[in-house]
Amino acid sequence: MSGILNSSIGRKFAMALSAFFLMIFILQHFAINSLSVINPDTFNEVSHFMGTFWVIQYLLQPVLILGVIFHFVMGFVLEIKNNKARQISYAKNNGAANSTWMSRNMIWSGGFILVFLVIHFIDFWIPEINTKYIAGDMSGLIDPNVADSGYRYYEELVHKFEPIWRVALYCLGFIFLALHLLHGFNSAFQSVGANNKYTKGLKGFGKFYAIVIPVGFIFIALFHHFSH
Repeated sequence: MSGILNSSIGRKFAMALSAFFLMIFILQHFAINSLSVINPDTFNEVSHFMGTFWVIQYLLQPVLILGVIFHFVMGFVLEIKNNKARQISYAKNNGAANSTWMSRNMIWSGGFILVFLVIHFIDFWIPEINTKYIAGDMSGLIDPNVADSGYRYYEELVHKFEPIWRVALYCLGFIFLALHLLHGFNSAFQSVGANNKYTKGLKGFGKFYAIVIPVGFIFIALFHHFSH
């Protein structure tokens, strides 16, 4: 693995694989959160399953956290490695004319998304972990009739989206996610050599994913803010 990461192509390939992994997670996360708009009871049940099933908690969750850390660390490493070469290239050519704004600012959109993820973890993941594994009280995880006895998924989600400042922050985070995905999706496929007759279709799907999923998250945040 270290040998692969020592080459520029290897680092880009590893970065692409981690991007695919995280995009699958984002899609799954969006599907579950959409249930909070459609059917709160089903949202609670699915969230309870995801939050208590041992395979997800003890196997998949650590892999996800490592995947997030790897993706961001590798992103910063690639930026540092390529910065000098990029400056030389821009000195010979007009960088703005040969690349998009999104491709030139992936490090900044990624950095903001990282800050957003930390806030998101503080809002949801840390309180849940505290309830389940530190306080050890799981009696009120999905039962709204048990007052203040545990982490109640839907009620907590609604509560978090009451302050307008948090809704605005989340919406801004999803806008940066869209900008990041608009370049990152196609870049990931290029890094794994997916340049073939399906390239045009992949680009179209990439734009669809990069816009629809973040807009969907924004809708969920606004829905819970204005409907409660």
